[in-house]
Amino acid sequence: MHAFESLRSHAARLAGTPLSRLPRDDTSRAAALALRVGPLYANFARQRYDAAALEALFALAKAADFAGAMRRLVDGEQVNATEGRAALHTALRGDLSAVPRVRECAALAREARVRMAALVDALSASGVTDIVSVGIGGSDLGPRLVADALALPGARFRVHFLSNVDGNAAQRTLAGLDPAKTAAILISKTFGTQETLLNGRIVRDWLGDDGRVYGVSANVARAAAFGIAPERILPMWDWVGGRYSLWSAVGFPIALAIGMDRFEALLDGAAALDAHALQAPPRENLAVWHALTAVWNRNALGLATQAVLPYDERLRLLPNYLQQLVMESLGKSARLDGAPLEEQTVPVWWGGPGTDTQHSFFQALHQGTQVVPADFIGVVRSEDGHADNHRALLANLLAQTEALANGQGSDDPHRAYAGGRPSTLILLDSLTPRSLGALIALYEHSVYLQSVAWGINAFDQFGVELGKQVANTLLPALEGKAAADDPVTAVLLAEIAARTG
Repeated sequence: MHAFESLRSHAARLAGTPLSRLPRDDTSRAAALALRVGPLYANFARQRYDAAALEALFALAKAADFAGAMRRLVDGEQVNATEGRAALHTALRGDLSAVPRVRECAALAREARVRMAALVDALSASGVTDIVSVGIGGSDLGPRLVADALALPGARFRVHFLSNVDGNAAQRTLAGLDPAKTAAILISKTFGTQETLLNGRIVRDWLGDDGRVYGVSANVARAAAFGIAPERILPMWDWVGGRYSLWSAVGFPIALAIGMDRFEALLDGAAALDAHALQAPPRENLAVWHALTAVWNRNALGLATQAVLPYDERLRLLPNYLQQLVMESLGKSARLDGAPLEEQTVPVWWGGPGTDTQHSFFQALHQGTQVVPADFIGVVRSEDGHADNHRALLANLLAQTEALANGQGSDDPHRAYAGGRPSTLILLDSLTPRSLGALIALYEHSVYLQSVAWGINAFDQFGVELGKQVANTLLPALEGKAAADDPVTAVLLAEIAARTG
């Protein structure tokens, strides 16, 4: 805990220093607090730390052994200690380890991609025009983000995503589709996920007896029992968590949406960032900088929320994806040894795309009483052909980071901007499969290193299970076959029965 106390002492020392003054006092700051890794550029000059505070942050990284933690991750050690598993998402996209078991996992991933490519080719040669991808959580958010971001006009397939168990979601997804020209993919590691099976049955029945249904699962027997032919089932493994799985056969809908060659390029971009996060010294390591900045804002400054603001419409789903990646990974209150945490962990992540959000919640960012740090993400080159729009988009992106940091005084308190709102700016040279792969991998490694700093497990999600367990006990009550034990739930069930009975 001494390291965190040191961070707080630096934060107290800097409390009276306006954020706008830090780059003026140090003219080299804007360049010195920037890193480039391949197609990614990140600038941390608008964060509320100085050189001395950064020394304390990097001392924390050394004490927590960030470098060793990255090696343990890549080499397949049981970093998921509570479940006794490795977390080998890096093996899905690269070959950074000499450990035999890890190399075997990488080979399995390559074999799965060969099978996936064959299925893509077969579907491309068929009369199918539309794909319905059925999954939830990690089986949906990653593929949905990448397909939405990278699909090109005139793509061979239109890919639709169905996740919510609400029947309206299925109704809306299937409306306007032709079952004779549609195929479905059911994605579930256990093939026991309630939402996926309920929606899967709707889609399977809608497709009819000759419908094309594919599966991605670690439980081939259950998928086959559902009626999916074994040759149409792609594998998942217990050494990859759901929210880290888009690089695996879970990316089948991505490959259909953007093409297999571009899916491979997505993996290449992530693999390049993996190598950087593993090999670069801490001071030159983008994942380390990003993780330490998150720790600083949460534990030194005590900031309870974090915004992510992509200034590119194609990245509009990035906040949704990062909510799961970050909050499911870091939403823990017990250390690895079971002891209660003394430090605060993950803030609440939220956000949306600029410039739309400038006309919704940016008022609170600029003049609200709560300081919200933000990751701003922009794309330097655009291929949309509308140069004036793109210049306006970039002008707004740069203006918001400047205005939030520097503020503006006024004799009228209603027109005064306090400033001092920290942000990190991440720029992609252009939005390509490689740059998006690198960006997602950056966040993955930042999340893992934050968990190392806090001494928690980033790879379990037991908190997701309780609500599911209670829901299962309440299904008989909703059918009128049982009573609820909880007195409030009993009243609510009575109200529902009165309106539906």
